[in-house]
Amino acid sequence: MDNNDILIRLRYALEIKNKEMAEIFKLGGVDVTVPEVIKILTKSDEYDAKSDEQIKCSNSMLDSFLNGFIIYKRGKQEPKLGQSDTPDQSIKKNENVNNLLLKKVKIALALTTEDMLVIFENAGITVTKGELGALLRKEGHKNYKECGDKYARNFLKGLAMKYRG
Repeated sequence: MDNNDILIRLRYALEIKNKEMAEIFKLGGVDVTVPEVIKILTKSDEYDAKSDEQIKCSNSMLDSFLNGFIIYKRGKQEPKLGQSDTPDQSIKKNENVNNLLLKKVKIALALTTEDMLVIFENAGITVTKGELGALLRKEGHKNYKECGDKYARNFLKGLAMKYRG
C-alpha cells in the first residue's frame, strides 16, 4: 500500500472533504491547493501513460499530513520550553509508515487501546493487546513489531465501518 492509497482510504473512512484535506496539509506545514489534493487522491494504474495527473505522496508529505491531522482534530499544542515549534519528521527513509499511521490516527482521534482493538475486530482481524502495543512502539524497541499492509488496510477498513456506519 503506497502513501497515496493510505490518504485515499483515510479520507474515505473519515469523510474528509478536499478543502479540509488542503487545510490539514497546511497545518502540517505543506502548502497544497485543492486541485493538487485531487491529483494526490487520484488513483492511476501503473501502466497508465497519464502519470502527470497524479501527484506522488512522499513519506514527508504523509508525515506532515498526519501531523496536521492531529492539529486539526485536537488543536495546536504550545511547545514546551526548549522545544522547537515544528515537530521532527517521524518517518525515516526505511521506517514503516504503517506503524506511524496507527500511532498518529490513534492520537488524532483520541482512540484508546480498547477502541483500536474493536476497530480491528470490526474489520474481521483479531489483534491482541500485546500485538497492538508492539505495533505502537518506537522502532528499535525490543518489542517493536513492523505493521504490515494487512494490519493498516484492516485498520482503515474498521475506521470506515466505525465512522461511516
